[in-house]
Amino acid sequence: MNFPSIFVPLVGLVFPAIAMVSLFLHVQKNKIV
Repeated sequence: MNFPSIFVPLVGLVFPAIAMVSLFLHVQKNKIV
């Protein structure tokens, strides 16, 4: 394993967070328009 043990949980948290933020912004844009 070349990846440190902190990398896997970090990605596991960051990726869903980015997906949630992008979805939230998409909904907000649709509400404004």
